[in-house]
Amino acid sequence: MPRSVNAVASRARRKRILKAAKGYYGKRKNVYTVAKNVMEKGLTYSYVGRKLKKREYRTLWIARINAAVRAEGMTYSQFINKLTVKGIELNRKVLADLAMNEPETFKKLIDSVK
Repeated sequence: MPRSVNAVASRARRKRILKAAKGYYGKRKNVYTVAKNVMEKGLTYSYVGRKLKKREYRTLWIARINAAVRAEGMTYSQFINKLTVKGIELNRKVLADLAMNEPETFKKLIDSVK
């Protein structure tokens, strides 16, 4: 009995990898074994990158809040502490957006917790 190798599935699998590696430089785009390794590494980076993005945005928001609060003569940690004590539950994303786009409103918020 002849050996069954399921060429249809094998070809589809290779085609999927090579299609995803389109645009890569040199052998990375058209040699299956190289493309497979590069794609695996790339997918790993994208997974890690999705986690890092969250950290980086939080850092950016904190920097923006800190800059806006220091202009009013307070530090970031003091501001966050006073917000917590007053029971104002705005997250850092919203606070940073207020600090950037609506400085008057943010100034009123600072004055309310002083």
